[in-house]
Amino acid sequence: MDTPTPTVDRSRLNRVAPDPDVVFDRAVGEAYIRYAQMLNQRGYVQSSLGNMVIRVPHPKHPHGLCYVKPQGLSLEEASVEDLVITDVPHGELLHGDRATTVGHQMNREILRLRPDVGCVIHLHHDETIAFLAAGFEEIRSTSLTFSYLMQKPAHYLPAHLNVEEDVAPIRTFIQDTNCIIMRRHGFTVLGRTVSEAYHRTNVLVSEVKRNIIVETLSAVRGTRAEYLSREDMAWMFERGDAVVYPEAKREEGR
Repeated sequence: MDTPTPTVDRSRLNRVAPDPDVVFDRAVGEAYIRYAQMLNQRGYVQSSLGNMVIRVPHPKHPHGLCYVKPQGLSLEEASVEDLVITDVPHGELLHGDRATTVGHQMNREILRLRPDVGCVIHLHHDETIAFLAAGFEEIRSTSLTFSYLMQKPAHYLPAHLNVEEDVAPIRTFIQDTNCIIMRRHGFTVLGRTVSEAYHRTNVLVSEVKRNIIVETLSAVRGTRAEYLSREDMAWMFERGDAVVYPEAKREEGR
């Protein structure tokens, strides 16, 4: 469904508006920092501009609340005490008093349009930017893991389109993807949980690395690179949950 982007009251963006009904959950904050450090340890964090948001439910806020690092800090530097909480529709600061980055506009719009998403990870990943800048049109799939984990095809944005500043185009494609590849910029990965978003980020980075290795070795050997077909990937997209998250079976009487 094409949900129109509402008119944004920019006077409320980054307005300090403490809500006594919003209490900072330290367990969520600690989970945020844990995953931020895991991303950094894998070498994915290049500047203060990448970010991550974790959504938690709240009875007073239908779209939930966003735990996010503020501007001026990288995921590498951030601590639990640095995190702020915003609402989804307006970006008001319900906990903390440091402004969020421009990219948080994109995060909030994704969360508004995708109630199934609980975490968004946005990174300025070197190899992804370089691979596409070298003239490759897309990241092809060399392995089974990408499709089973990602469960939807990647969506590619042209270099001139910055959906961090202008979020309006997001509504035209976000229902059909869990991964936005942003030329000259990086990528944005969606997950139902922070764990799923993290694993999808890892499998995307691995696929970029494999593409670079396959294309390099194929050029050296004079062979043609082999990739999965779109039909094969579509088949795996539909069966991702059954493969990645099989349900435990209990025998009757036990």
